Amino acid sequence: MILNERDFKNEGIKIAAYLMAESARTAPKSKGEDVIEIVYVDGEEMSKIAAKMEEMAEEGDKDFIRDAESVRKSQAVLLLGAKGEKSVGVNCGACGFESCAEFKKAGRKGKKFTGPNCAFRMIDLGIALGSAVKLSGIIGVDTRIMYRIGIAAKILGIIDADVVMGIPISALGKSPYFDRVPKK
Repeated sequence: MILNERDFKNEGIKIAAYLMAESARTAPKSKGEDVIEIVYVDGEEMSKIAAKMEEMAEEGDKDFIRDAESVRKSQAVLLLGAKGEKSVGVNCGACGFESCAEFKKAGRKGKKFTGPNCAFRMIDLGIALGSAVKLSGIIGVDTRIMYRIGIAAKILGIIDADVVMGIPISALGKSPYFDRVPKK
């Protein structure tokens, strides 16, 4: 059998995304409590995210269009989110409240992201994201962390988390995530 790389590129991207997801899953978490949600998206669902991003650009942030173009050039998107409503319980005040008890009483709201969030849960999300994209660099697929993807996916209900980031994944001759032109 002889296969051209183009014949198995999508399978390779899927394997890369799965490995990135497991790297994120096993990343250290505060108190060993896992509040990370991970979702793999490709095909038509990815197109829905890009379309939602283009729609959201009408609210004034034209970079949603630029990032939607990046999604359309990708073979898959990995979504990582965190549920930040459960505090770690150390009364650090980083959430903006004097105690975890005050934090728990606060009303949670937000269209794009839901908050307030325990700062340690957001740090956990950052570590998971870093673990995923570090592995992508090691295995040689192009990625970039984009919050606009996460917002669109959250609004569409593709992932159940309070704060979501998207990682588009691509294997092209040149990364589509750099040399991007801001939209006017």
